[in-house]
This record gives sequence, C-alpha cells and structure tokens, in this order.
Amino acid sequence: MNSPQLQRILHALRDLGLGTPLLLLIMLGMMVLPLPPMALDTFFTFNIAIALMVLLVVLYTRKPLDFAAFPTVLLVATLLRLALNVASTRVVLLEGHQGTGAAGKVIQAFGEFVVGGNYAVGFIIFAIITIINFVVVTKGAGRISEVSARFTLDAMPGKQMAVDADLNAGLITQDEARRRREEIAAEADFYGSMDGASKFVRGDAIAGILILVINVVGGLFVGMVQHGLDFSTAAHNYTLLTIGDGLVAQIPSLVLSTAAAIIVTRVTAERDMGEQIVGQLLGSPRALGVTATVLGLLGLVPGMPNFVFLMLAAILGTGAWYLARARRNAGQAAAEEEAAAAEESEESERDLSWDEVAQVDTLGLEVGYRLIPLLDKAQGGQLMGRIKGIRRKLSQELGFLIPPVHIRDNLELAPNAYRIILNGVPMGEGEVHPDRELAINPGQVYGRIEGIETKDPAFGLEAVWIEPGQREEAQALGYTVVDASTVIATHLSHLLQQHAHELLGYQEVQQLLDILARTSPRLVEDLVPKTISLGTLLKVLQNLLAEGVPIRDLRTIAETLAEPGREGQNPDALTAAVRRALARQIYQHINGMAPQLDVITLEPNLEQILLQSVQGNQEGGLEPGIVDKLMNDVKELAQREEMAGRTPVLLVSPQIRALLARLLRAAVPGLQVLAYDEVPDDKQVRITAAAGAQLQQAV
Repeated sequence: MNSPQLQRILHALRDLGLGTPLLLLIMLGMMVLPLPPMALDTFFTFNIAIALMVLLVVLYTRKPLDFAAFPTVLLVATLLRLALNVASTRVVLLEGHQGTGAAGKVIQAFGEFVVGGNYAVGFIIFAIITIINFVVVTKGAGRISEVSARFTLDAMPGKQMAVDADLNAGLITQDEARRRREEIAAEADFYGSMDGASKFVRGDAIAGILILVINVVGGLFVGMVQHGLDFSTAAHNYTLLTIGDGLVAQIPSLVLSTAAAIIVTRVTAERDMGEQIVGQLLGSPRALGVTATVLGLLGLVPGMPNFVFLMLAAILGTGAWYLARARRNAGQAAAEEEAAAAEESEESERDLSWDEVAQVDTLGLEVGYRLIPLLDKAQGGQLMGRIKGIRRKLSQELGFLIPPVHIRDNLELAPNAYRIILNGVPMGEGEVHPDRELAINPGQVYGRIEGIETKDPAFGLEAVWIEPGQREEAQALGYTVVDASTVIATHLSHLLQQHAHELLGYQEVQQLLDILARTSPRLVEDLVPKTISLGTLLKVLQNLLAEGVPIRDLRTIAETLAEPGREGQNPDALTAAVRRALARQIYQHINGMAPQLDVITLEPNLEQILLQSVQGNQEGGLEPGIVDKLMNDVKELAQREEMAGRTPVLLVSPQIRALLARLLRAAVPGLQVLAYDEVPDDKQVRITAAAGAQLQQAV
C-alpha cells in the first residue's frame, strides 16, 4: 500500500469519526480474545511509539492549550496499556511453560536482554522504575494539576472582566474578545481535565505493581501444578516473562507520566520547551563562567576524574566567552543605532520651520523617560497600537475622525508620569509603573493584595500596583488587572469622550459635509450656506457632542436643520430640534430596547420658577443658594439611581432642558437631561423621584 492510499484511508476514518471508537473496540477485543505472540509484539511496539510521540509533541508545544487533547490521549493510552497487560497475562499463564519466548519477542527482549536474564535484577529495575513513576513523577504532576485547576477556575472572573475592560476601552475587537473568552474557558477545561487524567496515571502505576505480583504467583502455580515444572524452571520462565511484561508496560507509562508532568509545569509562552531552556538556563554568561571555574578547580583535585571535569569546564568557559562577546557586540550595535537616531533628530530640528513651531497640537501625550519603552514596539511596547485602537473606536462611535495624538517625552515630568494635552492645555495626568500591573477594585473584591496603593486615574477607583507574578492571585480576589499601557490608554479614552466637542472644528465639519455630499448633494447645497452658516452648524454639532449625543446620523441632522434653519440661527433652538429628531437614538443610548424609562422630575413649583426665569431671560437672576441646593438634590437622587443599576435621567420641560443640562453637566457626571418631547411615543415613563421638594419654601 503506497503513501497516498494510506493517507486516503486515514482521512476517511477521521471523516467518519471511527478513529477513537475503533481503537476502543480493539482494546476491548484484546481483553476478551486471545492474541498470538506476533500481535502482542505489534501492539507493544505501537504502545511504545505512541508514548514517544506524545512526549515529543509536548516538548515542541508552545502553549499547553495547543495540545488540548492531551488528557483524552493520556486516558486512551492508559487503557491501551492495561488492555495489553490483560492480553499478555493470558499468554504468559497459558504458554509460559514453553519458555521465555512464549509471549513474543518484545517481552522476551525486555526480560532477557534488558535485565540480563537475571530475574533478581529485573525485580530491582522494575521496582526502581515503578517508584520513580509512582512516587516522584506521578505524585508531583497530580499535585500541580490540582493547584493549577483550582487557581485557573478562581481566576476566570477576573480574566473575563479584563477582556470586557479591553473591549470597552476599544483596545480589542468583538472577534478578539470572543476568542479570548473561548481561550479562558478552554484553559479552565484543560487544567480540570488534567486534574482528573493524573489520577488515571497514578492508578496505572498501582495496577502495574499488582499485575506483577499476580502474574508471578499465578505463573508459579500454573507451571508447577498444571505443567509439572520444577520450582527453579517455573520461577525462571514465569518471572522473566512477568518482569518483561511489566517493563514493557511501565517504561511507556513513565514516558507518558513525564509528558503529563512537563505540560502541567509549563509556563505559557510563545516558545517551545527547548527554546525556553536554552534561552533561560544557558542565557547568562556569568553563570556559565562561574560553573566552569568551579568544575576546573574540582578537576585539579587529585583522585578526581580530571579529564572529564576539565573538559566540561573548557566547554562551559568557551560558551560563556561567546555569550559575553555576543552581548557586547549587540550593545555596541544598539549604541550606534541610538547615535544615528540622535543625529537624525538633530538634523530634523535644524530643518524645522516657523509654521511648525507656531502650531499647537490638537491632542498630545507627554511621558517621563521611564515610560518611553511603552512606546517602542521593539521593546514590547503596546501603547502606540492601543492609542490607534482608541481613535478608531471613538471615531466610529462619535461620527467624526479623532485627530492624531502627538507623543513626546518630557524631562520636566517625573520619570513615571504622563500628561494628556488638548489644544496645548493639560487636561489630565497620572503616574504609572511600567514594571508593574494595576489591580483595580471594581467595587467588590474578596480580600486585599500587597502593593503600592493608588487610584485609577480615569475613574478614581481604588487600585493597587502589583508585581506581574501576582496577577492570577489578584484576579482570583476579584480585581481587574491591567498593564501600564492600558491604564494610560483608558485614561486617554475617557478624557476624549468628555471633551469630544472640543475636538470638532471647522475643518472636520467641512469634511463631514463633503462625505454627505457624495450621497445627498442637494441636501448639502441647500443647507450650507443657504440655510445656516458653517459656524452655526459647528455649534449645533458641538452642543450634541457635549451632551454625549453622537453625530453619526449626519443626514438626519442636516434634514432637521434645513427647515428650522430658515426661521433663525439660534444654535440652542436648532440643537433642541435636532435632539427631537434623534430621540430614538438618544433613548437607545440611555436605556437600550427597554420599553420603560425610569426618570427623575422636578417639583412643579420649582419647574414653574425655572420656566419663568428662562422666558423672562433671567437665567443669571437665579439665587446661588437655590442653584446649589438643586444641584445637591439632583446629585443625591442620581446616586440612588446608579446604586439601583439605572442610568440617572432628569425629565424636564423643553424650555429649560438646555439650562439644566449646562448647570448639572459638571456637578452630576453621567446624568442625562431629557425634554418631554425627546421621549419616543412608543416608550413609557416611570417617575422614581422628584427633585426640589426641599426648595419650595426657599423659592
């Protein structure tokens, strides 16, 4: 049978799903039906090959999840080995009186060649292999599997929250978030399965000991009683066959136990085991040099195997010298590149024009010198990519292109500090530790963790800077753990959403109109400048962004402004008209698809006073005490709504909506101020509280 035919047969078995079921049926058949010695040789050889193949796959696997089928493979291999023990035991007891070759060449070779035909030596070697397998490898792997499974399950909520945080910050897409969640679930399933699979390996080692004892005792009885052999001949034949059978089963068992121990002790990294060992164990020229020196001194001691010690010392010393030279050359190359970059920077500074010096960047990020590696992809920095992801996400959500963020280092800042700048003015700053991770308390954690206590710069939540090795412990306690790049990126995203209206200018509005003109040229032609000016349109769009209303639906905005715009150029009145047209969008942003909206209203007397103030153009005539009490009252009611898990919404008359929105925007973050006519007709309203009850007497 040629190779293409064999491949077609294997593909057909895989497509039909017959691979594993067929193997299980064969194993059951081996337990029930007698097998000839040739078949035993074939199956024992196949068992050894499977064990070696699994070990090599584990060694070359980069991550444990890349070999997620390992627990199942371990179970099947264990059952195959036990089935072979049953089949070989039958042959040994039935045909053992004929000699040591009665059970096949494989068992005979292990019984005679491996242990020299001496069953006393065979007993000792079998006992040593069993002790190594049962007491050392299997027990250690089982303990690691239990601990890994427990910590993996405990850390699942924190990892899921970290994925959600990255998704909300725009650092990853929906597909990437789904892939990470599936990987987290697969990791938990894998270590849970490994915890159970380790028990199969431990039970297999115990079964090997019992099978050996049973075969020896049973063989002596069968040989002496049924076949009339003398004690010496029966002990020689049956003991060597039993030891050969035990060794040919225990050696693959030891190989699989070693593979299981390796895969559960692996630390997840994008490198296979060989790369990790060479890179970490042999990566320090100082360690190699000291080891070579010690071996050289031992090699000079009289009576020692001098040649062996001195040879190893020479090999390690040569390796240390080569590693040190390679690192020195790499450092010189890096210094040359840095000098070349400095020369290019100086040359570019000489070429600067007055126009470039006079301009002020719309968005800027200044960092201390210790945060520079976060910006360098060559050093593993991810901040540049995350800022780009934030710009993409906010541009899609808000409806206009977020300008680029110009990043530069600032030696006047603290080494770990950063500053976010808008139009040349700082609007946020913070301090991060690039060698640590920030464990944020989302509101409910199950314990405390040691570290540098601080507050999340974006939302002011309690947080702790921890070592990277404490990440899983913190996630198990309920903390949301993010790295320094994510802290800066999240802070930037939060500030951009708050100041989105300041990022929109004439040039951006004109570009939006140019895009709209591709599909609705007549609408744009009639709107600007025939109906309203470009400045008025800019002010309306800025008003919407200031209150958290995206301007993605520019066509609806333009069509709404085309009619009211002929009657006047008041931006506030035009903004109110646009908000009514976008009522469904605003409602969905606040309350999703829910049919009922919970709102806070004003006491009727207070609302009447505010209406009179607006109609009489007496906004500045309100008493400061009344305004302050109103803010405190609304703030308290809004906090109650947030505690109940609802978005705080204040429902008022259309005439005073703009006034209250401006007054309460900074005092009550997150509060949505809606007018009566901005609630869609098919949605219900439920009043949960009324603000201003304590103000009636003061008014």
